[in-house]
Amino acid sequence: MNTGHLDNAIDFNNVMMTDHQTVHHSRQSLADFSNSPHNESQRELLTNSKECRMFLDKVFSGKNLKRHMPIFQWLPVYNKADFIGDLIAGITVSLAAIPLALAFAGIAGLPTEFALYSSFMGNIIYTIFGSCKDNIVGSTAIASLLTLQVCHGNWQKSILFTLLSGLIELIMGLTRMGFIIDFVSGPVNAGFTSAVALIIFTSQIKNILVVKANGNSFLQNWISIIKDIHNFRTSDTILGIGSIIVLVILRYIGNIKLKAKENDDLSRIQKIGNTIFWFLGVSRNALLVFVTATIVGYLEHMGKSYVQLTGYIPSGFPPVEFPALSIVNGNGSYVSETELEENTQSFWMLLQEFGSGLVVIPLISLLETIAVCRTFANGKPVDTNQELISLGLANITNSFVRGYRINGGLARGSVNTASGGRTQFVNVYVSVIVILALLYLAEYFYYIPKATLAAIIIAAVLFQLQYQTIKPMWRSKKSDLFIGLLAFAACLVGPLSVGVFVAITINILYILYQSARPEINVDLVKTSSGKQFLKITPDRCLIFPSVEFVRNKIVKSGQKYTIPVVFDCTFIYAADFTTAKAIELIIQDFNSRNQKLIFFNLRPRLLKVFKTLKSPFIMCYSLNCIEKLLDDQSNGTFANGVSVHEVTEL
Repeated sequence: MNTGHLDNAIDFNNVMMTDHQTVHHSRQSLADFSNSPHNESQRELLTNSKECRMFLDKVFSGKNLKRHMPIFQWLPVYNKADFIGDLIAGITVSLAAIPLALAFAGIAGLPTEFALYSSFMGNIIYTIFGSCKDNIVGSTAIASLLTLQVCHGNWQKSILFTLLSGLIELIMGLTRMGFIIDFVSGPVNAGFTSAVALIIFTSQIKNILVVKANGNSFLQNWISIIKDIHNFRTSDTILGIGSIIVLVILRYIGNIKLKAKENDDLSRIQKIGNTIFWFLGVSRNALLVFVTATIVGYLEHMGKSYVQLTGYIPSGFPPVEFPALSIVNGNGSYVSETELEENTQSFWMLLQEFGSGLVVIPLISLLETIAVCRTFANGKPVDTNQELISLGLANITNSFVRGYRINGGLARGSVNTASGGRTQFVNVYVSVIVILALLYLAEYFYYIPKATLAAIIIAAVLFQLQYQTIKPMWRSKKSDLFIGLLAFAACLVGPLSVGVFVAITINILYILYQSARPEINVDLVKTSSGKQFLKITPDRCLIFPSVEFVRNKIVKSGQKYTIPVVFDCTFIYAADFTTAKAIELIIQDFNSRNQKLIFFNLRPRLLKVFKTLKSPFIMCYSLNCIEKLLDDQSNGTFANGVSVHEVTEL
């Protein structure tokens, strides 16, 4: 038994020794492996993959997804009431939007079917990425006119322009450049919008009168119309003018509200009446198109043709393809290889042709979109950068189905809100109805009179004239009226993109001029003890454009009076290196005349700038401090370049 026990003990020790050696060898091998180059690369790979995983977790976190894909905010709580409200709004908006879109294609100089191609894919994308529930994207009069001026009615150029401008919008949104629209003032926007309304009105008159309107400017178009006015067609003119009158009447009918007597609720008849009036106002475009197309179609089948028609519109889904990066100009007839090369515009040539329109038009589109969002936001903040991202993605995807530029429009937004739209999903219902129209109704659009579509546009743009802003601008600030009139004239005389660019540039220069010329109040002040001093108070920050102007004002005021000068810094919230150099010169100038200069109420952030000065300076934060300094005949006692006369924290 003892032997067996000893053997077992020996065996146990052997096992322990073996295990110790195994661990020792394992550690040695692990150390050798960890020092190997192969393992270093593996460690780097693991580190990089970990960092990549952390980056992806951050990018695709719930917070970021909800911010950049707002659909994750409202879709999880989407309910039956939202579905019904959005469906009704989608149908109602479509009744108003489809006729408008057909008319806007004519403004852009494109075949009518491109209006429908532009009205479904971008809406689906906006549903996912758009941040404004009241915004229904689609073609607008302004976007269509801008597209015409840049692309000259060429559908291939229009689609490529949509792709490129969408990319610029996306980049601007991702780099958070939405603040740029803050530089477009109200007067510039009012002048631009009014000019657009007149230009669109002029472009559509030719479809009502059926006369020639040739020219590159507003004035040239009217000269051409007047010269050819004797060739107008009576039937189209009567239909067009009559349609405008009907649309304006229906617009006012839509605003009628039957009211109950005092302390009474609306009766059932009054509620029904209000609903009928509202529906007539909202669907006036669709009703006019339906009635006129039905009458004209009947007359055409009877062999009687009185008015110009929209013509053939191909039914079916548009081809899905990447926009052409080079375009061959011509009528499709056979040409030689040399002529083909001469008539081909390369991608770089097209970029040069698009020019500043690639930046200005997305900016104007954003202005239109944000105007809709802010109108119905009820004071809530609007994410301008997210709207840029959503518009960029919507236009990029639109270009793959032969759609041209889209953005938010106030008319569609108003109808959506009035119809009870509750979420961005209204855009999807509009898309579905447009697709159904493409598949099953396109052939019937043939009978829509051109005069009717022109009347729809004219009746819409007549109310875009911003004449009501003239009097308020004149009363508040006459320079704003000047800038608005400048924008109006520049957009009428030249291309819209150039006109807007010129007006914005002048507006920014005016802002810079104001910052370079702050208002400076110079007051002669007497203290309770009878001491006098000169108080100089600028009304804004001191930055390099304004420094020399302020310096000259202070020096001249100091030379005019021999009494001490108090420089009130209460309204100065920012300064820079140039300011510090100018202040240094001012202090030296006052010291050379033994004239006391006191800096009053200096903010902490400005104190950091002032501490870089080589010359000592006096500052204080109370009137008692000023009185003591005025009694003191010296220039102050200094420590580390800063006066210690009752310096207190703000």
